[in-house]
Amino acid sequence: MEDIVISIVQRTLIAGTPLLLGTIGEVICERSGILNLGVEGVMAIGAVTAFIVTFLSYNPWLGLLAAVIGGMLISITHAYASITLQSNQVVSGLALTMLGLGISGLVGKPYVGKPLEIKMHLMPIPILSDIPFIGPIFFNQSPFFYMAVVLAIAAWFTLEYTKVGIKIRATGEYPKAAEAQGVNVPLIKYACVIIGGGFSGLAGANLSISYSKSWIEGMTAGRGWIVIALTIFALWNPMRALIGAFLFGGIFVLQYLLQPLGISPNFLAMLPYITTLFVLLMVGLKDSKKLNAPAMLGEPYKRGES
Repeated sequence: MEDIVISIVQRTLIAGTPLLLGTIGEVICERSGILNLGVEGVMAIGAVTAFIVTFLSYNPWLGLLAAVIGGMLISITHAYASITLQSNQVVSGLALTMLGLGISGLVGKPYVGKPLEIKMHLMPIPILSDIPFIGPIFFNQSPFFYMAVVLAIAAWFTLEYTKVGIKIRATGEYPKAAEAQGVNVPLIKYACVIIGGGFSGLAGANLSISYSKSWIEGMTAGRGWIVIALTIFALWNPMRALIGAFLFGGIFVLQYLLQPLGISPNFLAMLPYITTLFVLLMVGLKDSKKLNAPAMLGEPYKRGES
């Protein structure tokens, strides 16, 4: 029985890791005032880039790095459209999703069905992984899991307790006041969008070289949209995202646990997205003042405007 519980919790953490990575990036992006609905497309770019580079180089760490760079580069398009051109951020984000999905499908077509000869293996932490029950769950995981947890804590600390974090929050809350204090508002926004893209690329790499260890078109399977819902669910706090991401990871695992009971596979496939809609509904019923959303989220800002 203990082995079964350990296996379920392990799978929950594995399934929740790409969601956590994507949510951290989206939190950073939105705290600067930029709404990015292109997470799904950026994750797809990260996934295909990581797979191709790993497949050709036999080095998953090189694939991981390439995915981060790919996510950052394609996110520049959204940053330019939203910040420099003052375009509608919703439209720009949706365009980024379609662009990312299209490019990844085209570039990855020759690699569909090809297995990786070298994969990102589990990395047990000496001594800690031998602790009964807790050890196998938390300390015998993929490097992506360790990175996600450390990056969530680092992002939370940076946003809450550092000068950089204060500048990011000020940019998202009241950019005019931030600019009056000498903050380069466009630069902060650009940096946050690009960093967020790097996190989404990393989440995509997790899917292709660690989670599924293969490339198929559409492998992100709506996770980018779940990330956006998780950002709201976490109230734009990376530490809350830790809890939310692994809760959703548990829902993904629940699909497989319920299959032997004869429940419709179509219904089980809908579970994560039904939960997403439920979360958004519950959040929507709350007082908007209590949500802690950045005041200028999604609003264009023209430098020097009075």
